[in-house]
Amino acid sequence: MEKFADEALIEVSSGSGGNGCVAFRREKFVPLGGPSGGDGGRGGDVVFEVRRNLRTLAHLRYVHSFKAENGRDGSGRERNGRNGGDITIPLPPGTVLKDPATGELLRDFGAGEGTFVFLKGGSGGWGNVHFKSSVNQAPRRALPGKPGEYRKLKVELRIMADVGLVGFPNAGKSSLLDKFTNARPKIAPYPFTTKIPNLGVLTLGSSRDSRDIVIADIPGLIEGAAGGAGLGIRFLKHISRAAALVFLIDLSEPFAQSIQSAQSEQSGQSGTDAFEVLYRELESFSPELVKKKRLICGSKLDLEGSTAALERLKEKYPGEKVLGISVFSGAGLRELAAELALLTEAE
Repeated sequence: MEKFADEALIEVSSGSGGNGCVAFRREKFVPLGGPSGGDGGRGGDVVFEVRRNLRTLAHLRYVHSFKAENGRDGSGRERNGRNGGDITIPLPPGTVLKDPATGELLRDFGAGEGTFVFLKGGSGGWGNVHFKSSVNQAPRRALPGKPGEYRKLKVELRIMADVGLVGFPNAGKSSLLDKFTNARPKIAPYPFTTKIPNLGVLTLGSSRDSRDIVIADIPGLIEGAAGGAGLGIRFLKHISRAAALVFLIDLSEPFAQSIQSAQSEQSGQSGTDAFEVLYRELESFSPELVKKKRLICGSKLDLEGSTAALERLKEKYPGEKVLGISVFSGAGLRELAAELALLTEAE
């Protein structure tokens, strides 16, 4: 299976502050020059930076430990130690940070760019020059630098997409993405061709007034996916941010027969519709997913018997928006694009 880096466990540490210095002026003609110890430098911070040119967490696959530089110690002649350098960890948009032990969400970076200081470096200690007073002209006291902070983190990527394609293996999701967008996913006439999420951009409107819709194609689901069966469950989190979902249903007769056969063997019921199976799996994974705006899209409308299957689908779900398309002939693609524009409009 292709590796798609969407999770990583890392350790991050900010730098410790440098120690303050105990020193005294020793110059000719200045026999009692007084204290001259400088302060320690501040430790470096741990900084996360969102970069739009990143798409996965592959850069965290082999490097798991990140430590900022410690501050340098102060020295005589009131010279302060140099501040430690920050450590900057780049992340793709849509990344979240979690506590690996409790699962607590620590930070959600969403779609915006920018930097975030996660751990502050320790402050530097004072040198003995700060402790001079009228009663203590030669203090031999300085403060140590404060230690840095340490955290273990689970880094998780959730792809930023406007529309998520949901369907069984070989339902035509990758073909639709290839036809609609600039993405070029692997396409083959057998199930489970897609093993990693694919993203594509559908551009609508004229060049002066264009609008982009980001579409995500995740590996196909099978019944029992919410319990861990198949590949698709691992990637369902990638459509958690999508504004809308498209349930892609294969209208061809061989697919309909295989679904009925599988349902008859597994649950003793025949004729269970593919949409119902997909809906249940999404609801089992996260009830929030099925609350999203959606439409049902019957695919492979160019094949024999598919037109009648589309009509049955519309009759069974009168409360749902049901469309039919053929990637091969182009039928229904313009109507689907218009519906996606409506589904993803900002409210």
